[in-house]
Parts: sequence; structure tokens; C-alpha cells
Amino acid sequence: MPTATLFHNVRPLGAPPQDLIAVNGLLTTELPEGAEVDRIDGRGRLALPTLVDAHIHPDKTSWGEPWHTRRPAHGIAEYVAGDVELARALPTPVAERALRLMSHAAAQGTRAMRAHADVAPAYGLSGIEGVADAARKLAGIVDVELVAFPQHGVVRTPGVAELLAEAAASGLVSHIGGIDPAGFDTEGGLAGDQLGTVFGLAEKHGLGLDIHLHDRGEQGLAPLRDIAARTRALGLQGRVSVAHAFAVAGLSGAELDETADLLAEAGIALTTVALSVTTILPFRRLAERGVKVGLGSDGVRDSWSPFGNADMLHRAWLAAWALDARLDEELEGCFRLAADGGAELLGLPKADLRPGSPADFMLVEGECLPQAVVDLPRRDLVVRAGRVVARDGRLV
Repeated sequence: MPTATLFHNVRPLGAPPQDLIAVNGLLTTELPEGAEVDRIDGRGRLALPTLVDAHIHPDKTSWGEPWHTRRPAHGIAEYVAGDVELARALPTPVAERALRLMSHAAAQGTRAMRAHADVAPAYGLSGIEGVADAARKLAGIVDVELVAFPQHGVVRTPGVAELLAEAAASGLVSHIGGIDPAGFDTEGGLAGDQLGTVFGLAEKHGLGLDIHLHDRGEQGLAPLRDIAARTRALGLQGRVSVAHAFAVAGLSGAELDETADLLAEAGIALTTVALSVTTILPFRRLAERGVKVGLGSDGVRDSWSPFGNADMLHRAWLAAWALDARLDEELEGCFRLAADGGAELLGLPKADLRPGSPADFMLVEGECLPQAVVDLPRRDLVVRAGRVVARDGRLV
């Protein structure tokens, strides 16, 4: 006998009260004949799609740990040293800390994430293994793509290239990472071939690429053009992403459009984390030119910053704040970046609450979507594939 869940008296995206029917993980218009029905009263609450965190570092987090006092840091090298210091000071293994953070994210309405875990001699593959363990325990609740991320550099840190190769062959990761080949990952001030290494591993093992580019100006744009050329040459269109891309955030007018066209032609996606008005990507303009853009948390209470909470609705709020959003359409655009943009980037179907879409949504108190972005209501109920996975901000 088929089973179904009927969510009675809910308001999808602020529409009049109606029923949402979930069958086999999808929304449908009618109950199957003879189905055994589980009925849940939505009490007139607003139904919103669940969200996608396109860039998060669960291995670095001190979420739920004793307070860590951070020291001044200037530049990536000093932040990386702080990462190692914090990792050695924390009493809790990576797998437990990652599970704690990822469970919290899921309870706040995150249905999928792309998680980066550092690969370096200081850690070996412990970060990869810990986050992969957490992902296994959350199977069916949150989908996880895992990136082997060379935060310490591939060229400047001996042993990283070999560890990346080990991670690529492990079967645990979906992507190989990279970082600032011009401004940070150099040896004695001379650039090496980081991109050759990571593209080679991705091609050999059939993996995607997700490269962090913090460099601004031409120092960031030149590697971006190189990434685009390598992507086309190896036929990796649709499998390469660039995180942050601060150099793109600094563009406008024709220069922005030309760069967007280059990225769209190469099938390169971007992720942004809404750090500030000068670093958030012009995602609407990029999308108009055919570039996929997702939103992410980045670090959450790690050595780089005491801030972050892995709540993607709050991250949409931060994007709206950074952009000085005032109009309903602007607020909704920031929500869609976290919902549809992230889903598209990870190759997932949109959870748009239409028949045939995944039965992935959350119920909150509120009038409409723009108000929810501003008010950040409690996630009363989180539904994944038609199953209630969280109530009142906690997994069930």
C-alpha cells in the first residue's frame, strides 16, 4: 500500500492556505488511491523551500566548543597558522564537531551543502574522513558534496599535492580544491603550477573542481581566465566552481559582462558568502549572463572569525543587508540565491513547492517570503523528501 504525507493548511510562499501532498519524496496534486496517509496540521504557517549551503568548512569549526580567543592575523598564511593552532587546542574530534554543525544546519533548513575540508601535512586526511563520517550519519537529511581543499597551498607547502592525490583516489570526495595561485600559493614569490596539479587530479579521477580566489584586480582575474581556458580544454564545463571571486565583485559595466560571458561559456559557477558590499558577487547580473551563483556560510566560528551560524536563511539576510535591499523583489532575490542558486550549482532540482518538485520545505510563522528574510523566524518544521526531520530548530 502506498504511503503519503498530507501537510494541511499551509501557505506555500505566502499563497492562500492549501494542502501539500508528499508521495515518494515528491510533491503531488492528489493522494494515491488507497494510500495510507499521515496528516500534519500546518496551522496556517508559511511554507518556504529549504536551502543549499554552497560553501562551508565544517572541519574548522569550534561550534559548540569552549570559547576560543583569536589573535590578530594578517594574510592567509597567518590565518592558516591559526587554523592549526585551533585544531590542536580543540578537545573534540573533527567527525563529532562536523556532525554537530551539520546537524544544526539541517535543523535550520539546509537540505544540501558543499563542504570543504583541509588537506595538509598538519592534518593528513583527518578532515576529509571526519566530514565524510558526519555526512554518512546525516544521509537522507542533508546531501553533502565534499571538497579536498588545499588551504595551506599546493606549491608552497610540501606534501599537499601527494595528499590531494590520496584524497582524490579515496572515493570520499566529489571535488578537488585550489587557492589563489597568484597571490598566495607561490614558492619564494614564484608561481608554480597549482592549477595543473588540481586540474590533472580532477580529470584523472572524474572529480569536480572548486577553487578559492580571494585575490583582487588582475591578480585574481588572470587565474580566472586560466581556469576558464583549462576548463574548456579538458571538457570540464559544468564541473568547475570558483569561490569568493573577489576580483569579479570589483567589476562593473562592460568589464563585468565580458567576464560573465567568459565564465558562462566555460560553464564555470561561482559562490559568494555575503561578507560585505565590496565582496558580494553581483549575482543577479551574473545570472542574467548565464552564470550559476550559489550562496554559502564559509567558516563558522573558526580561527578566522568568531561569527557564522550555518543558518542559510540568516545568510540570505546578510546578503540583503550587504546590498541594502529594500524592495520585496530584492529580498526575494537573496532568498532565491540561497535556494535555487545553490541547488542549480550542486545539480539538484529546485525545491520550489510545485507538483513534481522535491518535498523539501520548512514551515515558519510569517506573512510572506520577504518578511521571513527580514524577521528570521524559527524553523518550526523542516521537511526533507516528505519526512519531518526537524522541529523547533532541532533534528528529530
